Amino acid sequence: MTFSTFTFLPEGVSFGVALALIVLSFFASALTAAFGLGGGMAMLAGLGLVMPPAILVPVHGCIQLGSNAGRAVVQRAHIQWHTAVWFALGAIPGAVAGGGIAVALPEALFQILIGIFILYCLWGPQPDISGRGPLANVAAGVLISALGMVTGVSGPLVANFLRKIADRRALIATHATIMAFSNVAKVVVFSALGFAFAAYLPLIALMIASGFAGTLLGSRLLEHMPERTFRRGFRIVLSLMALEMLRGAVF
Repeated sequence: MTFSTFTFLPEGVSFGVALALIVLSFFASALTAAFGLGGGMAMLAGLGLVMPPAILVPVHGCIQLGSNAGRAVVQRAHIQWHTAVWFALGAIPGAVAGGGIAVALPEALFQILIGIFILYCLWGPQPDISGRGPLANVAAGVLISALGMVTGVSGPLVANFLRKIADRRALIATHATIMAFSNVAKVVVFSALGFAFAAYLPLIALMIASGFAGTLLGSRLLEHMPERTFRRGFRIVLSLMALEMLRGAVF
């Protein structure tokens, strides 16, 4: 792939656009560190303005790998490993399955179903679930990772899956860890399918660095945020993301 005048930029991405994406990465990571989600969708929307879908999903997965891994490191003391590891085991076959059907299935339909599902789980009557267990975590890893390969979005589903974790720090730390595992699987599968990441690596590295700075800011906000404010913000952000997914699928 031919590079532009600025050697760290891939073809078709100007310096101004790259700078805007780097700034977006900072604020997107801060949002996710503070409220548990929202940054991935914001990043997906921003990249979608300058990249076609065939490039967008793999590049987004690579950027989110750096962002989620950084957040998991910063908040590592609160990770619920018994949930994250079992989910990660399911993420591997899920990513393989999703990668094989990413082009064949209608993305809009998946977005509509996911958006409706998230809104129902947030606002509809909830079944009384006493526990999940390793098998349920593995199954969730398979399903959510497969959908993430097709739609580019899995953060809201993971957040909904973890919504019953009582401590907000554990919720966000475990969410970051699970997403990092899922992103690793996504990058590996897309690499195996032939996507060339090399041309985008310098820009991705800069966006990951700015995202880590945003994570530090968002983590500070989380520590000082009242529990009620966090829970309200968490639900509102997740609802807005679901509505945006529905809007993007319909229009």
